[in-house]
Amino acid sequence: MSVKMLVPMEVGICCVDLPALSRFYQDVLGFTFVAQVQMPAAAAQLVGLSEGGYSVVRLQTPYGERIKLLAPERAPVRPEPGLILDRQNASYLTFIVEDIASLVDDLKNAGASFCAEAAPIQLRPDVKALFCRDPEGNVLELVEYADIAAYRPDLFSDRSA
Repeated sequence: MSVKMLVPMEVGICCVDLPALSRFYQDVLGFTFVAQVQMPAAAAQLVGLSEGGYSVVRLQTPYGERIKLLAPERAPVRPEPGLILDRQNASYLTFIVEDIASLVDDLKNAGASFCAEAAPIQLRPDVKALFCRDPEGNVLELVEYADIAAYRPDLFSDRSA
């Protein structure tokens, strides 16, 4: 048996400065604001998220995926810096975009730091990628495909046939 997904996937990201991180995802990555709610400590404890309460900002992509930015009352501990895959349980968000090179200055100006080069790297003849960290250190991967339909035929094939 597998889980029956009802809506696009949502990802939660723990943060310290909720307003600043919300602005980054809206202004630089084009997310739209959905809602902001406050969760009380009792609810946070019941589900195993936090001893205290937390604030949540929900943001959405044009395709319907959502990011939940969660700011606990007590500031979380920052992870040790290092290479992405040197830490067990490391994760990152991947955004498939057009024209990565045009995003570099916007990312820099918004407080992102780059994991290696501050320019897209040609991984394969038809794929460019760039890894950076948002202003709080969460890793983001930006990928540009020369032929997005070849990469995701499930989204771009003619379904009327």
